[in-house]
Amino acid sequence: MDAHADAVSQQTGTPSAGTLTVFPVPAFQDNYLWVVDDGKDAVVVDPGDAAPVLAYLESRGLTLRAILVTHKHTDHIGGVDTLRERFAVPVHGSAHEAIACVDHPHNGGETVHIEAPSMTLQVIDVPGHTAGHIAYFLRAGAAGAPRLFCGDTLFSCGCGRLFEGTPAQMLASLDTLAALPPATLVHCAHEYTLSNIRFALAVDPDNQALNAWHQEASALRAAGRPTLPTTLAQERATNPFLRSDAPAVIASAEAHADQASLSREAVFATVRGWKDSFR
Repeated sequence: MDAHADAVSQQTGTPSAGTLTVFPVPAFQDNYLWVVDDGKDAVVVDPGDAAPVLAYLESRGLTLRAILVTHKHTDHIGGVDTLRERFAVPVHGSAHEAIACVDHPHNGGETVHIEAPSMTLQVIDVPGHTAGHIAYFLRAGAAGAPRLFCGDTLFSCGCGRLFEGTPAQMLASLDTLAALPPATLVHCAHEYTLSNIRFALAVDPDNQALNAWHQEASALRAAGRPTLPTTLAQERATNPFLRSDAPAVIASAEAHADQASLSREAVFATVRGWKDSFR
């Protein structure tokens, strides 16, 4: 079984006693609102729209117990108030962003304990996309492999735009995420995989793992299936933003910048700027 098929097998289906299901509820054009549940109680990550979350909860007979948000953008928090009208639940989020609905603010480094569904998450400070962006890491256990809910910091074969942070901040944030276990399932907030792969191939065209992922991801989307979650092992092999020290990525960045001997940070900044204008 390939890495993605294995990941999907761990996220779907009805959980047995003591296990957790992680499901991508689609919203808007390309968002995924991740719901984690034990068959009775649930947590939702980045609920930009309440309606599809409520529909999923009702279809499964689930009670919402907590909300986790990664950053302040509307497509990640827009449904929080409506959900809280139905379920009086805590909302975890960044202490460094003005998010009115957050009543459990975190700086990064904290541990979040949720009683039902039973889960313990590590909060990780990952500025770059926004100044106060955070991520949540769930260690291996009832949800199977370790899992990362990273909002708009890390995407499959991509990373978020730098709306507020610097290249140095985003590179440090990505380094922090890349240091998590290779088997970690990466639950990104958007289905950007194919467009990201198209850019990644411009940067790293001879990458065999990337070319293989292009074929697999294309087949998944053609079948109407999500490409997520991916794994950190796959991202390390295919994502140019995690490979700013790879010779092929360095060469492409230096050619694009028409400058030799770029530092690792300059390679990352060049590739990120290139992506911003890539069509």
